[in-house]
Amino acid sequence: MPRRRSAFTHGTTALLLVTAAISGGCTQHHYRVSNLPPELFAPQQVNLQKINLSSLSDPPISREIVQPGDVIEVSMVTDFTKLTATTTPLRVPDHGAVAVPLIGYVRVAGLTLEEAERAIAAEGHARGIFRNPAITVTMKQPRSVRVTVVGAVDEPGVYTLARGNASLMAALVAAGGLAEEAGSEVEIRRGGSSALAGYESVPDGHDVSGVVPAAYHQPAAAPPQIVKVDLLTPATQHPQARQLHDGDVVHVAQQPRRNVYVLGLVRKPGEFEMPPGEALRLLDVIAMAGGASNMVADKVLIVRQTAASETPVNILASIRQAKSGTDNLSLAPGDTVVVEQTPETIFVDALQSVVRFTFGGSGALF
Repeated sequence: MPRRRSAFTHGTTALLLVTAAISGGCTQHHYRVSNLPPELFAPQQVNLQKINLSSLSDPPISREIVQPGDVIEVSMVTDFTKLTATTTPLRVPDHGAVAVPLIGYVRVAGLTLEEAERAIAAEGHARGIFRNPAITVTMKQPRSVRVTVVGAVDEPGVYTLARGNASLMAALVAAGGLAEEAGSEVEIRRGGSSALAGYESVPDGHDVSGVVPAAYHQPAAAPPQIVKVDLLTPATQHPQARQLHDGDVVHVAQQPRRNVYVLGLVRKPGEFEMPPGEALRLLDVIAMAGGASNMVADKVLIVRQTAASETPVNILASIRQAKSGTDNLSLAPGDTVVVEQTPETIFVDALQSVVRFTFGGSGALF
């Protein structure tokens, strides 16, 4: 439910805005609802609870493709007379090359299990260690990705995602989805994780491994970075953010507070918060303010500040025409709505005052 705040919390600011808007020298922009230019319309509200998060997910990575952080098992049969096999678990480091016993470093990251088998067998043969080894590579434990999800989600926390499906969508779903107050902006803070490095051949006279990480050491950690994603933009505009990495922190921002101000001939003037993801129209906000305090009040001034205009814009509307559907304008955050005095409202107020004075009552005239 939208919340009403005290009429005096920001009432002074709103009153100053209205005074500036209707003063002769500040603005010459006066419009009726019927001729309001499109650039002055209220921004369309989007209910993020109904957003399709599937656009934030890349196609899942096959478990058959070896990636850094995976633990694989390499089984080798080198003596067919005895058919004895040796099985070795190996964790794939960030540089992507595993140290296979007796053979040395073999790059397997990015290969399917079958391709990794052929690569290891080929290296053993090329280096003159085995003539025809039988190699089997199996996936023992795929790497998992731990991410932290905070901000406007239902269940903030640290979550472990499967390496093949570590997408932004998976992280938000794991955290219970977007909270009601969630905005469209998501910030992903990435720590200094090392990227897959290049490779170079070992010079003659050095190791017989053939392929090792450049400069014989792990690649340097990449500097931390922050990636911002707008959930309302197409996924093609942030492809680098859809796949999360170990240690990423996902922060879902809250919607900025969206308020409108109601002044003039209403029963409860004040500041009102717009409901998240929903449009608020002229009759809605007058009802939130308790309705018009004068039975013949009809003239409404809406003061709106937009990026399309340097000065506030005056929009004239009618309560009667709003009830007929023509002037029931969608409001924008920051709008000030003033139900104005007219000769008719002044006459009715004066007549009611006379009746109350004459009969000593405090009731309405009608």
